[in-house]
Amino acid sequence: MFTDIDECKYPETYTCNGKCHNTIGDYECKCSLGMHGDGKVGCQGFAIITIIAVIGAIVSLVIICLLLFMILSKRRKDKNFRENGGAVLKHQRVRIFSEAELTKATDNYDDDKKIGEGGFGSVYKGVLADNTVVAVKKSKGVDKAQMNEDFQHEICVVSQVNHKNVVKLLGLCLETKVPLLVYEFISNGTLFKHIHDKRSQVLASWSNRLRIASEAALALDYLHSLADPPVIHGDVKSVNILLDDNYTAKVADFGASVLISPGQTNILATKIQGTFGYLDPEYLMTGNLTEKSDVYSFGVVLVELLTGEKPNSNAKSGKKRNFIQYFNSALENNDLFGILDFQAADEAEMDEIEAVAELAKRCLNSIGVNRPSMKEVSEELAKLKALNQKSWAQQNSDETEHLLGESSQSFRNNASPPTSQSQTVISFEIENYTDSI
Repeated sequence: MFTDIDECKYPETYTCNGKCHNTIGDYECKCSLGMHGDGKVGCQGFAIITIIAVIGAIVSLVIICLLLFMILSKRRKDKNFRENGGAVLKHQRVRIFSEAELTKATDNYDDDKKIGEGGFGSVYKGVLADNTVVAVKKSKGVDKAQMNEDFQHEICVVSQVNHKNVVKLLGLCLETKVPLLVYEFISNGTLFKHIHDKRSQVLASWSNRLRIASEAALALDYLHSLADPPVIHGDVKSVNILLDDNYTAKVADFGASVLISPGQTNILATKIQGTFGYLDPEYLMTGNLTEKSDVYSFGVVLVELLTGEKPNSNAKSGKKRNFIQYFNSALENNDLFGILDFQAADEAEMDEIEAVAELAKRCLNSIGVNRPSMKEVSEELAKLKALNQKSWAQQNSDETEHLLGESSQSFRNNASPPTSQSQTVISFEIENYTDSI
């Protein structure tokens, strides 16, 4: 008779370097957890300790890499901050944003947030942590040699510009290679869009066109006459005139602006900046940028407002002549009202339109000294706007009086002579009403 032996009870005879399990006629020996091999022969360690050590080393390496990245990133940001004039700008009345703040606000500069693009770079709509809506201007790049004291000084001045018709600089980020500028967000887009998108009704009336022109002129007059030091905008065009929630004009984009030192009348530019079609021909020929260069560009905007034409395209006449020639030719041939982009409401508006056209012609004089100053332009437009408003108010008053007169006459014609019966009825109604009280 076969008798099974429990080999697990005799480890001296039946070797097991792991967990022993008796079977009929034999036994099994499995290596302990963390070991591998044949338990009857010998088990080798799975190097759990080694694995733990390797994992620990990897985690440590990752942590070290992250720390190095953070240190290097901070050093880079600190270096950019210093080179971008942070030591000076942090004491100005302007908010300094972190790179992380603006990246989050613009969803990492998502293309869907892009609201403008040009040679300078791109503008993105962003929402800050406090729900303030902003416009973030991100430049494509710039020669670091240009990031000098002049740039720092310019930012200092622009940050202090405070005028209702100038887009306000809210702050900047100095942690990037090229500083990011943060402006107030202007909701209704550019004047250019409203002039050339025929679906827009903002400029359907002359009064709106005149008001917007007057507001933009007021901003440029402020930059030339009241800012300290004075500022030449350098790139006046309808794209750089924005309209806010109430369609109030605000001058924007000081990327080409320069500061005028006391006693200076012009700046000799090392390179021509601006937009074709709006550029002062005198500036193009000599390289001298003056306040009158802004006046010329503003004159182009006035013609654009009057005609609805784009300055860098042939006129709608179809003839090969440029924008300014087209306008001047219409004035010479007494055909101003044939090139307008809208209809004048009455003779008073026609007089105002003619006055603005003559003002635009003076602004477009090829010789800078013969052009009016922005102060003169602003004052003339302000007077015309006041006349327009007075005329509009008088017209409304006349219409009201006319309607009231017609109503009164109609009442007299329809009224019948009072009778004793009607008097009795009225008396009865009053008595009954008195009794009810």
